[in-house]
Amino acid sequence: MSSQVVDERRVVPTAAASAAPDAEIAGEAQRHLDAAGIATAAPTPGLDRRQSANGADAEPLLDVRRLKKYFPIRGGLLRRVVAEVKAVDDVSFTVARGRTLGLVGESGCGKTTLGRTILRLHEPTSGDILLDGRPITGLTHRELTRRRREMQIVFQDPYGSLNPRRTVLETLREPLDLHRIGTPADRRRRVEELLELVGLRRQVLSRYPHEFSGGQRQRIGIARALALDPKLVVADEAVSALDVSVQAQVLNLIADLQRRLGLSLLFISHDLAVVQHLSHDVAVMYLGKIVESGPAERIYAAPRHPYTRALLSAVPVPDPTTKSRRIVLPGDVPSPVSPPSGCPFHTRCPEARAECRTVVPPTVTIEPTQGSNTRSTTPHRVACHLYA
Repeated sequence: MSSQVVDERRVVPTAAASAAPDAEIAGEAQRHLDAAGIATAAPTPGLDRRQSANGADAEPLLDVRRLKKYFPIRGGLLRRVVAEVKAVDDVSFTVARGRTLGLVGESGCGKTTLGRTILRLHEPTSGDILLDGRPITGLTHRELTRRRREMQIVFQDPYGSLNPRRTVLETLREPLDLHRIGTPADRRRRVEELLELVGLRRQVLSRYPHEFSGGQRQRIGIARALALDPKLVVADEAVSALDVSVQAQVLNLIADLQRRLGLSLLFISHDLAVVQHLSHDVAVMYLGKIVESGPAERIYAAPRHPYTRALLSAVPVPDPTTKSRRIVLPGDVPSPVSPPSGCPFHTRCPEARAECRTVVPPTVTIEPTQGSNTRSTTPHRVACHLYA
């Protein structure tokens, strides 16, 4: 996983490789996460799939290569393109079969645009997207319709994503009707199976979206995404609109479905605790680029990029007696219309150097330290001059 790659090297972390030694980084991050109630040592029950899907023999299901999505800004009498919003700027990463990649970052960093571009709900400006080894860029409408059976999305708003004039039966049957799967009786049985899969009763088939709670509506959205038995599901802030107690139920449902169905997930969220709970790997996005990526346990235990450290320091601590070091970033996020030269984070980075202002940082691979108990073979990569 990398954003714009100028050079890729391997480095063995040492105390001099960054402004803070490994022990200090890991210790500070761990103390903060422990105080916030985010576990890093003991995985959540039911999530032991990390051991079986550690990336050693898992081939990528999704392979994104140098993907860009620019939105044109038009002006003048002739409505010519005068500028571009660089929402996704030269992003590369992979998602292995049966694994979850958590995509995190501030609002407006391009997470949702990236997810929708992968599904070709937005047409990419450039780059390649391979699903199961076959490209989905450049496909005709008919070819793309056939491939959509393999990739689906769960939207953020559980109410706005459902047609208020359609019953649950009509909503869940629609994908089967569009792809002409089975007979009408087969489709009815499939809908009933989907409801049972997400923990809803068959008696709700004749009800409308307004008759359900937010959590129940999101379960219906998940059932619709699974109707065609996809290989990849993009969950775009799938629990952010739900109450905390309902979030836990939906997260456990998603984890259980992934384990039972062997799904690959791209889980987009701004909630670091939610991402840590569900993800095998994590990618941190800033201003359209991925600045750090790697196994979830390593990202949370020893974050390398200054932006990742700042994000983790912002996790609320429920214990008022616990003191934590909050990293407050100066200034605002730059505009994606005219992003900074060099490292996109240098305008807010407390550790910026002169070269950060002019040179795009290389993406380097951080080798695990001796004695590290990480179980994943996914490389830990960071785009930062501090480790070049």
